[in-house]
Formats: sequence, structure tokens, C-alpha cells
Amino acid sequence: MPGLKALVLAAGKSTRLASITGGRPKPLVEVQGESVLARNLRWLASQGVEETWINLHYRPEEIQAAIGNGERFGLNVRYRYEPDILGTAGAVRNLAHEWTGTFLVIYGDNLLSLDVPDFLAFHRAHKAGVTIALFDQDRHRHTGIAGGRVELAPNGQVVGFHEGQSERGTTFVNAGVYLVEPDIVPSIPPCQLYDFGRDLFPRLLEEHQYLYGYLISGYCLGLDTPESYREALRLVREGEVRLT
Repeated sequence: MPGLKALVLAAGKSTRLASITGGRPKPLVEVQGESVLARNLRWLASQGVEETWINLHYRPEEIQAAIGNGERFGLNVRYRYEPDILGTAGAVRNLAHEWTGTFLVIYGDNLLSLDVPDFLAFHRAHKAGVTIALFDQDRHRHTGIAGGRVELAPNGQVVGFHEGQSERGTTFVNAGVYLVEPDIVPSIPPCQLYDFGRDLFPRLLEEHQYLYGYLISGYCLGLDTPESYREALRLVREGEVRLT
């Protein structure tokens, strides 16, 4: 997909996963001998993405040393350092000048199976401002990490978003991958901590913006805690998940 840029979120501290990472940035934790961040970059290249930004804060030099300019992944990788963490949406606003067309945002410490061209086709067909990739906690393999619960209308439009809650009646969970239109970016306040789930999605719903949900094709492995990391390793080791 020539022209589709991506932002990989990799600025967070490794507080909850410190016993596994040994203080390294969380996206550098390894699964089957390769870091989660490297796997995500290979996946982006396989889906047709050519240019990727990575936001940095915690131990930025370690991520830059591990990834370099992205040439070995088939990508052009650039970096934006945040002296103060800006949050998942704040990182997008910090690169506002880059988003001249539809762009992709992914969490750098998740692994998932997703057909990006199909995701993009869905997004464009519905003329969405933002489309959230979702997994169904009753159907898809996952690691039990609590994410935003999403209520959908029959046409896929988001009618409710509940960050960090097990909302009764919905099994759809935010998988941490978004397609975003550039005209959404001004809704994010500059130079402050601002998150997609906690701040932006509720605001877009209040403003009746076009927010849609798209079900992924396979698994979503969140790696936020030692328990979720061990569960991801088990799912891979026992063949319940085949990494893309």
C-alpha cells in the first residue's frame, strides 16, 4: 500500500514487565528469538507499509540501536523522541505534519494477526474517521490483558467504548491497532498527555464522529505483564498461535 504511513508506539516505561525485561524497553522483549518490535516492523513491511515512525522516551538509544534505519525490515524507519510521555494519541499529535493521508497506529508491545489491506478497505468503505481493530475475547486467542471494551452497531459503527472495563454484553476488545484520518488529528490537544482509549475515543463518540470497529482475523497477544508474557509464550510453544 504505497503511501500508507505507520506510527509504532514504543515510548512507554517497562514498569509492569520489569522482571522480564531486566530494565530494557518493553518492545525489545523477545518471542521466539526476535523482539516484539522487530516482529511488528517485519509485519508492517509484509502488509505493504513502506514508512514508519517510532516514538521514543524510555531508553531510546537501545531501541534505535536494535532497529536502526529499518532497512533490514524493508522499511524506512524514523524516530521522534518525547522528553515527556505524550500518550498514545499525543504521540500522533506530536507528528501532525506527517499525516497527510490515512495512517496506521500500532502498539509496539502487542503481536496480532491482521490483514491490513482488508482493514483499510473496510475503513474507507465506511468513510470512518478512525477504525479500531478488535478481537473477540470468546473467539480469538489472546493473553487476557484488559483493554477497552467496544460496543458495535450492526454496521460496525462504535456506539460505546469502555476503557479498561469488562462491560457486560460485549466481548469485543480493543486490539491496539488503528486507522486514522488526518482530519481527526486536530481533535488531539498538543503538547500534553492524551490517550486514544481514555480520552480521544470518548470525545469522538460525544461529537458523533465516524468511529468504526473491525474484527481481526486471528490472535492478539498483549504483553503488558509477566503473566501475559508467559501466556503468549505458552500459546506459541503449544502451537495454539502461529506468529505471522
